[in-house]
Amino acid sequence: MIPPIDPKNTILFVGAGVSTNLGLPSWSKLIDEIGTQLGFDPRVFKVYGNHLSLAEYYCLQRGGIGKLRSWMDVEWHDKDKKIENSPIHELIAKACFRKIYTTNFDRWIEKACEHYDVPFHKIVNVNDIASNKKDLMEIVKFHGDFDDDETLVLTESNYFDRLDFDTPLDIMLRADVLKYPMLFIGYSLSDINIRYLFHKVSKIWRQAGLDTARPESFIYMGRPNPIDEKVFANWGITPIVENVDPKIGLQDLLRSLTKS
Repeated sequence: MIPPIDPKNTILFVGAGVSTNLGLPSWSKLIDEIGTQLGFDPRVFKVYGNHLSLAEYYCLQRGGIGKLRSWMDVEWHDKDKKIENSPIHELIAKACFRKIYTTNFDRWIEKACEHYDVPFHKIVNVNDIASNKKDLMEIVKFHGDFDDDETLVLTESNYFDRLDFDTPLDIMLRADVLKYPMLFIGYSLSDINIRYLFHKVSKIWRQAGLDTARPESFIYMGRPNPIDEKVFANWGITPIVENVDPKIGLQDLLRSLTKS
């Protein structure tokens, strides 16, 4: 059953599961490319570490991620990919959420808003926070944006720095979490960074001493998983579980919000 959610009063969090809709390269393909650029057999390269440490190695070897970022930008925004082929992105744009946070690097949410004439303001750094003078819907690139290499959360060091949770974007998130309900889509417990985010969100409320007064938040799950459901509920996040194809279920959820 889809719970009553008012998008105009809800913060949407968008994860990588949404971008797979458009056939974007997986993390595995990204690591293959890192290995190839460094002269490794990709199958051998993956044995030497996890995704974050291998990206860290690339950065150390090349002195930055410039060439890799260029490859990602091209692959993630291939001209053959059309935003109109993603009903999910259309529904995200048309639902008119109060604010959208995304941990995705790609620009497809922005492209959807442009395509469907939904005004927005992109936030990547502290300067962007202060510059929204028209009260537009904000799209917060929580893990960075291809327009600014320094903001991308890709390597192990990037993730460790992100865990400090003390950047201007984090401060803005804490304020939003205390005031508005949240809806998470495209996430799973396998993402260590989002697990940490959920933990921090829960901790913010406990430290405020207002845990019982917190706005109800939700996470869309592609399929039933009693373990994930229990863990999410412990973080104060109510799972929305539909016994249908995950893509169809998410479309149905977002479509119901565009009518609210």
